[in-house]
Amino acid sequence: MRKLFVGEARCRALPARYYLLEEDAEDCGAYGVQVELAGEEASVRDLSPSRQRVLELAEAMARGAVTPAALRDVVDDWLLE
Repeated sequence: MRKLFVGEARCRALPARYYLLEEDAEDCGAYGVQVELAGEEASVRDLSPSRQRVLELAEAMARGAVTPAALRDVVDDWLLE
């Protein structure tokens, strides 16, 4: 698995960092997201085989300053779109 930096935002005056997770697969990749803030991290793997779609999600999370605690709710809403 590779972790690619997407962006950073300020949450509670601390830097939150957002990453695209790229799984290695023989035939097709699977992508996920990760958020890190003040020693806390949360991730969701295998969201989609579409790199572009998951990258757009990670970028939107950075713009919205999503915290690790809110990651699952944001991803659940995104999956329902």
